[in-house]
Order: sequence, then C-alpha cells, then structure tokens
Amino acid sequence: MSCPYDCEYLQEARKRERAAAPEQQAVPNSDIEVTERLIRDNASLLDLLGAALLGVARETGAIDADAREALDALVRTYRTLESGVYYDTRPAGSYAAAIYDALQNAARDYRGEEQRRAGVTRTRDADVLGLVVFLQRIERDRNNGRARGRAFLDSLQRHYAEAAGQAAPAERSSLILL
Repeated sequence: MSCPYDCEYLQEARKRERAAAPEQQAVPNSDIEVTERLIRDNASLLDLLGAALLGVARETGAIDADAREALDALVRTYRTLESGVYYDTRPAGSYAAAIYDALQNAARDYRGEEQRRAGVTRTRDADVLGLVVFLQRIERDRNNGRARGRAFLDSLQRHYAEAAGQAAPAERSSLILL
C-alpha cells in the first residue's frame, strides 16, 4: 500500500532523501534541444501538461515509473509525427496509458483553444515534443530509483501548490511521541 501524496511522513522523508547517483547517459533524448525560450514561450502549455499528468496520477495512484513510461511513449509518438508519419505509440501499462491520453488531450485542447481564439494554431508538434522531453528530463532528475517511487510526482505536486499560492505543508517536528 502506498502513502497518499499528502502524507506528512512521506513529505518528511523526502526532505532527508538522498538523490540517486546520476547515470552517465541520464539525459534522455539529448539530441532534442530544450531552450529557455521554448519553456518561456510555451509556459501555459507546459503548466497544462504538468497539471494533466499530476491529475491523472493522483486519480489512478500512478507512480513515477508510469509517468516515465507515458512520457517515453509520447516522445516516440511526436518523433514519428516530425517524420511525417502518424503512428501512436501507446504505453502498455494502464496507468501510463491514462497519463498518455491525458497529455495528448491536454495538448489537443490547448491547440483547439488557440485555433478558436486566434484562428490559427501557433503551437507546433516540435514545441509539444520539446515540452514532453523537458518533463521527461525532470522525471529522470527527480527519480529516486525506488521501484514504487513517487518523488517526481511529489515534486510536481509541490510546484503546483506553490504556484497556486498555497502554503507549503507546515514544518513538523521529527520527534515522534508515543
């Protein structure tokens, strides 16, 4: 059984957790350039994608490995789109597939809203690919190496709580009284 995302003991453990040793080839899809400009120009889409990922993960109980599987499949799908072929690379896991669908829907809805407002879609497939690779790199950075780890998802939750102006969970004493 997994702790809920807002478990105070889990949050306290995250503060004391050691990061996993980085691997030499830890940067996934290093051939795709993710620039500050890409992030800045597409910040609202990035926020939408991150929120969609987190929302589905919380609903389903997904873990970091599910998010990684979904992000890897999305990268393969968008790489194929760049070559002019549409081939949907769906992840095998049901939680990963739910995350994959949520991210695809978020990108499609965002582009639809752009089309409705401006009459044209400014966001290219390459932009979505870059943002997905950015999320993938964050997942690899935050991953603690545990089989059922949720360090990446917890970091997304903290990010969105801070962005919404919610106070971070109050610091609690590490002293446990019986």
